[in-house]
Amino acid sequence: MSEVEQLENRIQHLSPEDLAKFRAWFFEFDARVWDQQIEADLKAGKLDGLIAEALAEYKAGKAREL
Repeated sequence: MSEVEQLENRIQHLSPEDLAKFRAWFFEFDARVWDQQIEADLKAGKLDGLIAEALAEYKAGKAREL
C-alpha cells in the first residue's frame, strides 16, 4: 500500500471532529503552499507574460469593474 493510500485510509477512519480539524489544517496548509509557489513563479519571471497581457488589456479599456 502506498503512502497516499495509507493516508486516505487513515482519513476515512477519522471521527467527524478530527476530520473537521484535519480539513481546516489542510486548507491552511494548501493555501500556504499555493502562495509560496505563486511567489516563486513571480520571482522567476514565469508570470511576466500574463502580467504584461493583463496590463495591456487594462490600458486598452478592455477591463471592467468587479
